[in-house]
Amino acid sequence: MWQAQHVSRRLAELYPQTEISILGMTTRGDRILDRPLAAIGGKGLFIKELEVAMQEGRADLAVHSMKDLPMEMPAGFTLAAISARENPCDAFVSSRFARLDQLPANAVVGTSSQRRAAMLRAGYPQLSIESLRGNLDTRLRKLDAGDYDAIILAAAGLIRLGLTDRIRAVLTPEQSLPAPGQGVLAIEVLSARADLIALLAPLDDAATAHCVRAERAFSRALGGSCQLPLAAHAVLEDGRLWLRGWIATTDGRRRLAGEWYGAAGDDESIGQRLADALRERGADAILRESAAISQ
Repeated sequence: MWQAQHVSRRLAELYPQTEISILGMTTRGDRILDRPLAAIGGKGLFIKELEVAMQEGRADLAVHSMKDLPMEMPAGFTLAAISARENPCDAFVSSRFARLDQLPANAVVGTSSQRRAAMLRAGYPQLSIESLRGNLDTRLRKLDAGDYDAIILAAAGLIRLGLTDRIRAVLTPEQSLPAPGQGVLAIEVLSARADLIALLAPLDDAATAHCVRAERAFSRALGGSCQLPLAAHAVLEDGRLWLRGWIATTDGRRRLAGEWYGAAGDDESIGQRLADALRERGADAILRESAAISQ
């Protein structure tokens, strides 16, 4: 809802003569909270109802967290704008401990992400990693109730909701490489709505868009989904794009990481080339193992 209100305010500033209303919706991904996301259908659970609302004319656009979007957009839909990025990193949140490396053996860490879980299992095998679903308030309430010793969340969500004080430490990309599109908002519309695509163009941040396209191309080339622990993060400096990528088995024991550089305009090609490079180093075996475990 914060994201929708944020985009609404931006549009009101651009087009003060236009009346903007918010159609609040609860998706299937929001309602099913007793199972890991990977077990109930993945990222698409957060967007289907919103796309139906656009097809039926009840909504003109939908605002998403980019990292929640499937890597392949469904036919008839397009991303009209990609926002400037908030902090893309993961955040360590705990009532008792200041840093991840302070957690004692068997401490319980909550996360809803296969990526974060695999990275924790790889770097901190002494910890107990447990599934954590629900909105931000629910997750923090479970932490405060003592169900978890710590939880890992996207820093962007905490910052946007004014909860920066709950962040005990921001994990660097070296500690926990972010998910593709993390910290970015995406605005989805029907592909046929050229009028809306033109109106939303001022909300698009070109530098962020280049980075996100590279990240998503890398994920798409490796079949990225909620079942696959995968990370990708790009930065753009002086027209040069630096993409880092990482994949692992769900237990974190087998993993591959790599990086690729190139011109910003070659964003999707950079993502594809890095994926190809990891395949040459044995990524397919990791992909097969992850797929077998998910089934």
